[in-house]
Amino acid sequence: MALKGMMNAAKNLGGNSILQGALNNYSQISKEELESEYSLYLMDDEEINVGFKLIRDALIFTNRRIIFTDKQGATGTKMRIESINLYSVVDVTMETAGFGFDDSELTFTYIKTADLKAHHVEYISHKLEFPKKYDVQPLYKLLQELAYENCCRINGL
Repeated sequence: MALKGMMNAAKNLGGNSILQGALNNYSQISKEELESEYSLYLMDDEEINVGFKLIRDALIFTNRRIIFTDKQGATGTKMRIESINLYSVVDVTMETAGFGFDDSELTFTYIKTADLKAHHVEYISHKLEFPKKYDVQPLYKLLQELAYENCCRINGL
């Protein structure tokens, strides 16, 4: 399933990226900026759909995976990249922002085990925080549809 709808989901993101980064909130970054900085790390036929920044780090959704970048050190030249294949996402939860300083949260769970039918399957969850003004519902819906399709496929339904 392509996640092209994430572009529309990200349009409502507001707030200053440095301030949001200090609050551990992701801020939207343009597709063009992401492509210029991270295209080197994409697979053949992989396309960036939408992405976010957290000060120097990035969260990128492509048509194949979710990519986390972690720039390290004083200069940020050292970088760790973690990829989560979209076919392994099996659950997602959402918490919308409340009154005051509450942020929106999106937590997704994926299967870390390479063989999805292994006897011991390892599940890992990632929590993402977005500014109060960001409408996480469209992103939640897309990830939930993906998780549902993945669960059906894994269980042969």
